Amino acid sequence: MQEFLPVVPKILQAFWQMLINPIFWLVVIFVAYQYRRYSRMKEDLFGVKGEPIWQHTLLATGHGIIGGLVGSFLMVLVGISLGDIGIGYLWLLAVLLMFVSPRFLCFSYSGGIISLSYLLLGWPRVDVPQLMGLVAILHMVESVLILVSGHLGAMPIYTRAKDGRVVGGFNLQKFWPIPIVGMLLMQLPGSQVVQGMVSMPEWWPLIKPSLVANLDNVVYLILPVVAGLGYGDLALTSVPEKKSRRTAVFLNIYSLVLLLLAIAASYWPILAISAALFAPLGHEYVIKLGRQSELKGEPLYVSPEEGVMVLDVLRGTAAARAGLKSSDIIKTMNGASINNGSDLRMVLEKIDEPRLEISYINRSGQSVRKVVAKDDREPFGTILVPEPYQQPQVEFGSAGLLVRWWRRLMGKLGRG
Repeated sequence: MQEFLPVVPKILQAFWQMLINPIFWLVVIFVAYQYRRYSRMKEDLFGVKGEPIWQHTLLATGHGIIGGLVGSFLMVLVGISLGDIGIGYLWLLAVLLMFVSPRFLCFSYSGGIISLSYLLLGWPRVDVPQLMGLVAILHMVESVLILVSGHLGAMPIYTRAKDGRVVGGFNLQKFWPIPIVGMLLMQLPGSQVVQGMVSMPEWWPLIKPSLVANLDNVVYLILPVVAGLGYGDLALTSVPEKKSRRTAVFLNIYSLVLLLLAIAASYWPILAISAALFAPLGHEYVIKLGRQSELKGEPLYVSPEEGVMVLDVLRGTAAARAGLKSSDIIKTMNGASINNGSDLRMVLEKIDEPRLEISYINRSGQSVRKVVAKDDREPFGTILVPEPYQQPQVEFGSAGLLVRWWRRLMGKLGRG
């Protein structure tokens, strides 16, 4: 591994070039726009302002830079060349698949389909092990980002559970700008020497190029690029931290298996079809595991028999100072029993001194009593789980634009 060290400064230099590239900051602006939309949605649903957009953007950018640096070393270590993986086809097909379902805007699906097309039909000409290696590394970076920050900024929602009840939950949406260093393979005529060239160890690259017959006169150019990663999930039966952690573990296992298949396929080409099939099917299985945990589990954020359950707490409010957290159950306030939102509002309206005495059961089942100060002008700071009479605010569906258009067309033809 020490033979690999001379290339480290070159990776860091290329990475820095990407950080000061205007294209990277355009992606950061796009990420900020996505968080702005997300924050407005929370304000529209509950009438409360979320955290400042710049906080989410800076945090996502910081995490993205760290994730991109890790991904850069993985890309170079594995030996991924961006020249023979059909990046144009990859993006075009991913965008087209998005019209079928938004979740298909993922290289697992477009990369798997393109790889299978090449293996079965001979077109488009792509290096299947290299393409599968790229998909694996991007998902590996994504799994780490989800583990570290996938639960941050989760938005509370009211939606309908499988049994028809309106329940509380959290919509998890994250976006990260990713500066990353890739490589471009080039063949040199004769025995030409390139200035500043670093000799790599014999075992490198881990994924051997399959479209180049002679590797004696090839060089890899380090190439800074920018990418964007996103994560979307729904937590109804568990807290956001647990849900994102479970997703990250499943996704990491998926990416490790895919990477091993890609490396093996570069040595034994017969395994390429296994990697191409595993990319979309394995990703679907990861999604299925996440859905099963939601379908089999009992909704967590539902009205208790006594008291009111907290869905979310706003920062810097009396509720936050009292230590209230999501899934805690408020029992009394200033000596009055609290069994619904109306009880809570009535007590808050009748406060004649700037103090609140709150008794609640925390998520660990412990009884807690707190006395906190509250300004008359500040909100108490809780979003409660929905009551039986309330309607869902959000209905989730996975159909894309094309599928929705087709359904509308079939509906009109059926009525005609």
